[in-house]
Amino acid sequence: MKKVFLSLFSFFLGLNMVFSQNNLSNEMYDLAKMKEGFRNRRVSSYNPTGENRDRLEAIEPGETIILADIKGAGIINHIWFTMSPGPRQLSRNDIILRMYWDGNDEPSVVSPIGPFFGQGWNEQYNYASFALSSGPKDGTGLCSYFAMPFAKGARIEIENQADITIKAFYYYIDYLEVKELPNDMGRFHAWFNREITETLPEGETEWNSVGKQKANKDGSDNYVFADIKGKGHFVGLNYYVQCPTPMWYGEGDDMWFIDGEKQASLLGTGTEDFFNTAWCPQEPYQHIYFGYPRVNNDVGFLGRTHVYRFFIQDPVFFEKGLKATIEHGHNNCLTLDLATVAYWYQNKATAVPAIPDKAGRKLKPMINSVMMHKWRHEWRKNKGNKTDLWGNE
Repeated sequence: MKKVFLSLFSFFLGLNMVFSQNNLSNEMYDLAKMKEGFRNRRVSSYNPTGENRDRLEAIEPGETIILADIKGAGIINHIWFTMSPGPRQLSRNDIILRMYWDGNDEPSVVSPIGPFFGQGWNEQYNYASFALSSGPKDGTGLCSYFAMPFAKGARIEIENQADITIKAFYYYIDYLEVKELPNDMGRFHAWFNREITETLPEGETEWNSVGKQKANKDGSDNYVFADIKGKGHFVGLNYYVQCPTPMWYGEGDDMWFIDGEKQASLLGTGTEDFFNTAWCPQEPYQHIYFGYPRVNNDVGFLGRTHVYRFFIQDPVFFEKGLKATIEHGHNNCLTLDLATVAYWYQNKATAVPAIPDKAGRKLKPMINSVMMHKWRHEWRKNKGNKTDLWGNE
């Protein structure tokens, strides 16, 4: 009887394995499947004369250039950009990227080109993730593998809001042309925000350093990185923080308000925890879904940090809307320079909120040793200018 039972068990186990194999769904498995109804298309800066100057040239300040104006239905599956001159001359924060779907007059993607691809503060550094990368040489190759479906056309443009001419702009926009887009395909959205956050009236009380910390019960003063109306799912965030003091900037919790909630239903435990890291990291680290490609390397936590997270396995779903926020220090006690680019899909293409203008995107200066010495000078005066003051009095 035992042998019969084992034989039956093995038989059904084998059947289950066969069915499981037939229902497999992963990237490498799906890559081997034969597909029908697709035609590869590309729009690029290729020189139609056949000569080697495969680029757009002399994009003047204030000029908007349409990179692609695609008719019909399709899915953009690859974008690559590079440009000159470099960031020391041409600010990536002032080249604005816009994407329009299905003939809409309002863009569903609005962001400075650097932050969209993972380059904060008009800096250059290598960065690699599942969806986006900024690759060699020194972060100059900007790449996206986000799927961007459209049923009635797509338009992608850049606007030069910098003060100088873009001398050269190279690009590929690869897409699949389809006869009809499946009804369940969402539309890609991305939005840039930036804020110099304000501290509390009682001061920057982080870790009870200058006063007792209070509770944050409703998240009303949190930094907002997504404010979405409609149905969809949230899939990624690039988060850029410049901290003007040596104090740890990351005690802020993420708080998600789904479908009009008055109280957040998704609550976090700290900024680094939200980004899958721990204990105030300061080391570069890159995973396909999260990482720290640029970390502050000054005194304490003074300086600039870029951290990202893509919600590929764990999208945040919403039916009517989403307000996604994070504290700037516990109970929003810190003045920080925060900038973000959020990425999500919706069931239809909609306009995103306006982004900060050029003045609102102007970079804050880095705090240096001279500035810190001036802080010490004011502290000495506050302590009576005694000649033997050390710093811990």
